[in-house]
Amino acid sequence: MATLWAARNDEPTPIAPAGFDATRLLDALPHPVLAVRPDGAIADANVASETFFGMSRESMRQLNLSQFVVRGSPLLEFVEQVKATGAAFNGYRVELGLAKGGPVDLLVDIFVTPLAEPQNGVVVMLQERSLTDKMERQLNHRGGARSVAAMASMLAHEIKNPLSGIRGAAQLLEIDANDSDRALTRLICEETDRIVKLVDRMSAFSDGRPIERESVNIHAILDHVKKVAQAGFARNIRFHEIYDPSLPPVLGNRDQLVQMFLNLVKNAAEAIGEGGDGDIELSTAFRPGVRMQIPGSKKPVSLPLECCVRDNGPGIPPEVMPYLFDPFITTKASGSGLGLALVAKIIGDHGGTIECESATRRTTFRVLMPMYSPRDGRGAPRS
Repeated sequence: MATLWAARNDEPTPIAPAGFDATRLLDALPHPVLAVRPDGAIADANVASETFFGMSRESMRQLNLSQFVVRGSPLLEFVEQVKATGAAFNGYRVELGLAKGGPVDLLVDIFVTPLAEPQNGVVVMLQERSLTDKMERQLNHRGGARSVAAMASMLAHEIKNPLSGIRGAAQLLEIDANDSDRALTRLICEETDRIVKLVDRMSAFSDGRPIERESVNIHAILDHVKKVAQAGFARNIRFHEIYDPSLPPVLGNRDQLVQMFLNLVKNAAEAIGEGGDGDIELSTAFRPGVRMQIPGSKKPVSLPLECCVRDNGPGIPPEVMPYLFDPFITTKASGSGLGLALVAKIIGDHGGTIECESATRRTTFRVLMPMYSPRDGRGAPRS
């Protein structure tokens, strides 16, 4: 990063290490990168910044960071926080309003990192998000859940009652049926039971009541989920725990969080396969720099609690990834496609978000959640 500070004509240009040109490296990046002096002046910028802001590098060097964005921009707040704490700060899916030369409302990921020299200098990297991402942020996978909720209400009323009559009729026929016909009546009963179970699973989406949340120890939940999994569907799979022992409590509903993580662990176990010779890693971490704009909140909400479920299965096909949390999307021959949709609904109801990164032998579901704060407004201590 040394060459970033060769910004003004009256300053000598630092000499980069032999065989290494930092300027060319930064210019190769597809995302805008700015070096910002302690007073907010732009020291240097890469080529992607010229395209993003619609001006040359030389012009940017004559300006202050505050001149690029509208007053009260989250970017300026993030920079000040990094200067005050000396720690890196990431803001995901942030609305960034440009002061001129660009759209009023851009959706970006912001990464701000402190520099040792000069003191209170920072490097800012911006990653622009698409319009689709902006819509997904606002809906937070709830649009699909609402569709399933409406369908579940309809199914519960229009289908379960007739199915009950069909099953009762089949049981009456079975009394006087011969062996071959009895096999058919049992098939009718089994299939009606299967449809009722599917409707019951979908009914989980139709409960729109606010959930009751309290201080919850996420490690106790993950330990409970592991025990349930090891006693059943994941008995032959190795589990690894990487926990942050100082993690503060989660603001959540214990039963729903157990259901959510159980779905994720079961999904991981099924990805590994019936052989069961695989690994599932459960991890937690405290990420103080993560803030996101979530539905129902006018300001970005801090989501510092990170919980990950990672498996070494074959990975998720790229064509499925954009629709992973949509209802009825599944890669399993016998799957209903409701497990991950329910996970997205639960984490959305908790004011959090979920992400997925997948590669061969390394698929990670990352859950970000708010922490519990006492009613007096003080932050919960990291115990």
